[in-house]
Amino acid sequence: MSDTKKLVEIEHLQQYFPAGGRGKNKRFVQAVDDVSFFINKGETLGLVGESGCGKTTVGRTLLRLYEPTDGKIIYDGETIFDKKAKIAVNMLPYRKKMQMVFQDPYASLDPRMTIGDIVGEPIDIHKLASSKADRRERIISLLDKVGLNSEHANRYPHEFSGGQRQRVGIARALAVNPEFIVCDEPVSALDVSIQAQVVNMFEDLQRDLGLTYLFIAHDLSVVKHISNRIGVMYLGKLVEIADSWELISNSAHPYTKSLISAIPEADPKTARATHRIPLEGDVPSPLNPPSGCRFRTRCPYATEKCAESCPSLKEVSPGHWAACHLL
Repeated sequence: MSDTKKLVEIEHLQQYFPAGGRGKNKRFVQAVDDVSFFINKGETLGLVGESGCGKTTVGRTLLRLYEPTDGKIIYDGETIFDKKAKIAVNMLPYRKKMQMVFQDPYASLDPRMTIGDIVGEPIDIHKLASSKADRRERIISLLDKVGLNSEHANRYPHEFSGGQRQRVGIARALAVNPEFIVCDEPVSALDVSIQAQVVNMFEDLQRDLGLTYLFIAHDLSVVKHISNRIGVMYLGKLVEIADSWELISNSAHPYTKSLISAIPEADPKTARATHRIPLEGDVPSPLNPPSGCRFRTRCPYATEKCAESCPSLKEVSPGHWAACHLL
């Protein structure tokens, strides 16, 4: 990448959801706690971790679909949210620049709207079409970009397969010519054969339109294929972030090592040689996370220090950061 300008930055992002109780007894689900990273223009940052670790919440909070509890969000040099400075700009102009492809293609499309109207809705909201004919032309061109044709525009979502619906969701995200797209597990609800097609389409669109992605998934093999850099989350915390190849080959955090050891290996010889690192126990509740390092209850190397203080991200090698006391 010749242009390494930061497009998106988040600093100490926090998202707590109220979970009952009053006064001193008020409880919160600590979905995202003190997460900081940046995404350069034109790159893909993959975000991985098991279900419930806060990946989707990071994506939605970053787009301010959820108002952050604390932290700072910077887009293209402009601060769009800063809790301490009491900055919270109107997001409507930024909705044209930042879009999202949702995880479930069945739930994210309105069953009462035709495909043409679903894709045309962002064009109407932002008044991007000069006439009805121009609107129609834009919709057909968007459907064409994602591998659907003009006669699909008059059909309804229930007439499509999961993979086709996800393509409609992608066309809708592209309707406003965004620069940045949060892809929230866009292939997890699809068949394996369709997953590869959709991932390749994301790569083609990025190359043709110069897009920047935050690609959220729990399947490391998909993420390593599409991402320039990968961040690993565990129970609301970012535990490691590095270049894609560096993270897969030289992971530093015990949790990342366990995730990587779980990637299925096609070659039987290699599979027999690789050592699987199983994790003990279950993920603790984000309502009541463990003290100190959140991973310590399942970590085979945990010491007393891990219970006392939470490790901060340290640079292990250039561009490779990990949060572990034992590094």
